[in-house]
Amino acid sequence: MPVPSMDLVARLLKGDLRAAGRLMSRAEAGSEEARAALGKVYKAAGKAHIVGLTGVPGSGKSTLVSKLVQTIREDGRKVGVIAIDPSSPFSGGSILGDRIRMSNLTMDDGVYIRSMATRGSTGGLARSALAAVDILDAAGFDVIIIETVGVGQDEVEIARASHSTIVVSAPGLGDDVQAIKAGILEIADIHVVSKCDRADANRTITDLKTMLAMGISVSMRNRDDKPLWQVPVVGTSAETGEGIGELVATMDRHRKAHHTTELGAERLRRIAEYRTFKTAEDLLRSRFFASTSERVAALVERISRRELDPFAASDELMSNVAL
Repeated sequence: MPVPSMDLVARLLKGDLRAAGRLMSRAEAGSEEARAALGKVYKAAGKAHIVGLTGVPGSGKSTLVSKLVQTIREDGRKVGVIAIDPSSPFSGGSILGDRIRMSNLTMDDGVYIRSMATRGSTGGLARSALAAVDILDAAGFDVIIIETVGVGQDEVEIARASHSTIVVSAPGLGDDVQAIKAGILEIADIHVVSKCDRADANRTITDLKTMLAMGISVSMRNRDDKPLWQVPVVGTSAETGEGIGELVATMDRHRKAHHTTELGAERLRRIAEYRTFKTAEDLLRSRFFASTSERVAALVERISRRELDPFAASDELMSNVAL
């Protein structure tokens, strides 16, 4: 018989990482039995610094995360990494590319890496990613980094799920403006230009600073409209280690600003609102599919023969669903 989820929570709160892994698996599977246990985990969490790291594909996010973790570990802090990978088209699981790139961290007991598949979820996050964050938080990890799938300018959910959002850009991706378009620009608390050992990195850094100077450079203001945090641009190189220490120090400064200003509580409320709606959305989706699975096949057959249109079929499904 499987161990009850509530028993796993008791072990988790003592730092048992095997219990953490099993609870994450149950969260990913959407286990009904684990829901109350995950609620208890949520109430026990709330101490860690949640850092979201996103950016366009090819910007070197995974390599940067590996260097970040090593630097954070130097002062003894425990670090968890939730690496969101694209789903396998065959199994539906994560492809594990990010975890392979961070294989040098696996022997460190103060580091825990979990790869999670998007499983069709848009916005760069897996549906159960924040439950996994809670689990690592409750297990005693000090910093938890969520590395999203490489995203475009409208896939910015990570900004609604983290205390500090880092957007990674890189020189030489073909379109110098692509990484600084409005959607991806505005979510950043910290901008990072990776691969800054390259000769063309200064142009990307200058472009970002110019855009920020045009008036989109303040991520937090007080009620008197005074800036509480000026969004910085940090150049880093995973190859040489340049800028990694500065980035960790900047993350720590943002955490302090987040916790000591009036908008810190407002951001926590926005995160709570986002989680509430996402959880409700997932619950509605699972109940909808469970209650319509037997009728969908017949409707699909009629739609494929053009005997019924998708709009009428959807109305018919919804009229008989008890959500």
